Amino acid sequence: MLCANFLQAQQNDEFKMAKKYFDYQRFMLDNEFRKKFDEEKNIQQKIAIKTDFSEFMIKLDSIQNIAFIGTLIKVKNREDLERITRKNTSAPHLENPEKTDLNEEASYPGGFETLRKQVAHLFYTGSVLPDQKLLKTNVVFVVEKDGSISSVHAEGENFTFNRQAEIAMYLLPEKFSPAIINGNAVRYRFRLPLAMNFD
Repeated sequence: MLCANFLQAQQNDEFKMAKKYFDYQRFMLDNEFRKKFDEEKNIQQKIAIKTDFSEFMIKLDSIQNIAFIGTLIKVKNREDLERITRKNTSAPHLENPEKTDLNEEASYPGGFETLRKQVAHLFYTGSVLPDQKLLKTNVVFVVEKDGSISSVHAEGENFTFNRQAEIAMYLLPEKFSPAIINGNAVRYRFRLPLAMNFD
């Protein structure tokens, strides 16, 4: 079980490291463009600098998304290997308690609305085709005993939307409060319906 906890921590760290790297790149670009903008006296050149900055940020968002997709693939491969190993070693399976058995359900700090807002904020909309208006998915994941999440899987009609929802879940800044039975934290399967309107 120590191995499973280590893998989960490593997965979250991989997403955090990728995000930290791109946040730093964004910070550096912002500083350089701001310096150039402040030094420029010509109004037309200032407008051109702002346009260049916007284009750079759009490209950086796209590159960041590619990095997150690569991280998601690594995480999912590792989870699949962990699942196979767990089956072969007869390790304990996911506790899937009935709601009536629970003293406390798993919950996110601030509740569902905060969770949905953070997922929407972390969602990369640049990957969704412009002709798509309303997209829906159900995100199923496991809240681990320490409040971290694993085994994130989005089930919906649009593959790209599903992948972006999975990435956003792994990027959440806060841990969940785990589900509790008889004073003990337990692993808990969680389902989050998501819908986004792209008008």
